[in-house]
Amino acid sequence: MMKIIPLSEGSFTIDKTKIFVPFNEDNDNLQSRPVGSLLVEVQPFVVVTEKDVLLLDTGLGFGKRGELQLHANLKANGIDPASITKVLMTHLHKDHAGGVSRKDNLGNYHISFPEATYYIQKRELDFAFDTGFPSFMTEELSLLQHSSNVVLLEEDKGSIDNYITYEVTAGHSPYHQVFWMKDSSETIFFGGDDAPQLQQMKSRFVAKYDYDGKKCMQLRQQWWEAGRAAGWTFLFYHDIATPFIKQA
Repeated sequence: MMKIIPLSEGSFTIDKTKIFVPFNEDNDNLQSRPVGSLLVEVQPFVVVTEKDVLLLDTGLGFGKRGELQLHANLKANGIDPASITKVLMTHLHKDHAGGVSRKDNLGNYHISFPEATYYIQKRELDFAFDTGFPSFMTEELSLLQHSSNVVLLEEDKGSIDNYITYEVTAGHSPYHQVFWMKDSSETIFFGGDDAPQLQQMKSRFVAKYDYDGKKCMQLRQQWWEAGRAAGWTFLFYHDIATPFIKQA
């Protein structure tokens, strides 16, 4: 059986400036934030399988006391960052890809998981550099262009090690991809920002911030029905209350 470990980096609000501002439910009021602010969790995941220790997206890349927060969160959950074998990236927006690299005291960037293989859509990487700030932090992503750690996926659909499948959806962003991890007894689905919160799976919600909001809504309905029929476990990257849920 696969083991799921959420790695929450906290709650944040984000508005049209695309700046993530920490939000503490005990002290902060959403109404005091700019009009249109969204309240989200930022939550990478580890999935431990028979073959791998998978990391799904890499968070904001913030540091605490000189250490990447993502590394600290892994250690707090009993996981050595060096034990991560694969990093699966849905897309490269800064809240999902901030932790792909880390900066040392001299200002040089290093791959955050040098023992792992990163799986990234080539078209997404190209798009990130064509588009740039504020959605993409190209300085942080630059190592991915020529690193031996990176596998650039070029197909719309494919498989990795015969138990992970991916599909480019062009929903939340033009080259966004989603992942399924399957073993003999279960399927875990990670929809990234195509399927970021439980409530969006249950409603006909069209988001203005998506590249193709209508398509995202339709895909969520399809996945939710397929997951109900097959008993998938869904992972929600931006859900404050429900990191993951198994469909019955």
